[in-house]
Amino acid sequence: MLGGAALLLIWLSSQMLAPLKRLLRALEGSVLSYRDGDFSMSLAAPSRGQPSELADLLRLHSDLGLALREQRQQLAQRELLLDTVVQNTPVAMLLCDPLGGISYANIAARQLLAQGRSIAGIALSELLANTPQALALALQSQQDQLVSVQEMDQEEQFHISQRSLLLHGQPHRLLLIRRMTRELSRQEVASWKRVIRVMSHELNNSLAPISSLAHSGAELARRGQIERLEAVFKSIGGRAAHLHQFLSGYARFAKLPLPQPATVLWPEFLAGLSAHCKFDLQGVWPDQAGYFDAGQIEQALLNLIKNAHEAGGPADAVCLSLKQDAQWLALTVADRGPGMSETVLAQALLPFYSTKRQTDGGGTGLGLALAREIAEAHGGRITLANRAGGGLAVSLLLPCR
Repeated sequence: MLGGAALLLIWLSSQMLAPLKRLLRALEGSVLSYRDGDFSMSLAAPSRGQPSELADLLRLHSDLGLALREQRQQLAQRELLLDTVVQNTPVAMLLCDPLGGISYANIAARQLLAQGRSIAGIALSELLANTPQALALALQSQQDQLVSVQEMDQEEQFHISQRSLLLHGQPHRLLLIRRMTRELSRQEVASWKRVIRVMSHELNNSLAPISSLAHSGAELARRGQIERLEAVFKSIGGRAAHLHQFLSGYARFAKLPLPQPATVLWPEFLAGLSAHCKFDLQGVWPDQAGYFDAGQIEQALLNLIKNAHEAGGPADAVCLSLKQDAQWLALTVADRGPGMSETVLAQALLPFYSTKRQTDGGGTGLGLALAREIAEAHGGRITLANRAGGGLAVSLLLPCR
C-alpha cells in the first residue's frame, strides 16, 4: 500500500513539474538562438495558473526578444544605407587584410582598377601589376600623396589616403583614391580669379600714387620749382620698381619658355645648385649624365629647397636625392617639417595657392606650381608625399632619354 502511494506521489509530481520543464527547455532553446544571432524565436504568453514569477519571466523574455529584433532591424537598415553610400561614392575604396588580400572594394575601385570586375579576394600586388606604375607605387607606399597618371590622351590627378585599422581584431589597411582633376580645374579657375583681384589691387595701389606724383611734378615744373622734382622722380621710380618686382614673379610663371634639353654633368650641376642654397645630398648621383634644361630644373629645385627650409624643420634635415632607372629620373627634395594635411596636399600644386602669409612679397604660391609646370614641360610630373616620421618629400620625375 505504501509503495503504491509513493508511486502516485511521484506521478503527480512529474505531472505538476512537466509545464515547468517545458518552459525551461523553451527558454534554453531561445537563449541558444540568441547566441547564434537568431532573434525570431518567441515564447507563448503565460497561461493562467502559472506562478507569478514564471509569468513575469516570460513577459521579460518576450520584451527582450522584441527589443533585440527591433535593434537587429535598425542595424540591418543602417548597414544597408552605409553600404549603399559606400558603393556609390565617387571615392574608390579598398580594404586589405593582413595578408595583402582585398577584403572589400566599392564600385569606384572596381571601375578604376579592374574595369568593373569583382576583385574581392585578389591579392593587392596582383591587382596592381596591371595598374599604371605611378598609381601602383603610390598605393604600395603606405603614404598619403598626390600623383599624376596618364590616362588615354589626358593626365589625371589622384589623391591617395591610407589608414590602418583593426577589424575583428586583425590589422587591415584602408585605401582611398580620389580623382582630383575636375576639382583641381575648378580650384585653378578660382585661383586665377583670386590672383586677378590681387594684381588689380596692387596695380591700383601703385598707379594711383604714380599718377598723383606725375601731376605734382608737372605742376612743380610749370612753377619753376625744379629743386623739388628730384624727390618726385625718386618716389615715382620707387613705386615703379616695386610694381616691376611684383609683376616679374607672375611673369616668370606665365611666360615659362619651352625647355631646351641638353646633356647635364652631375658634378657641375650640383655644384652650381649648392652655390645658391643649402642641402644635404643623399647617396650619390647617377652614373649616366642627365638630359634636361639645366636652368629650368635648377629653378624648380631652388623653389623646392626654399620651401623645404621654410617648412619649419631642422635646416640640416633638408636633403636632395637622385635616383634613375630605365624610365625615370627622380630628383627628390625632403624635409623634416610637419608635412601637409590632406586639404593642403590636395591643393598644393595649384597656382597661387599658399598657406604662408602674403607679406613682404612672400607666399605667392608659385613655387610648387612653377616646379609642376617645369616638370610637365619636360614630359614628366611632380609628386608629393608625407614622410614616415614627419616631413614632406617632393619629387620631380623626368623621363630618361
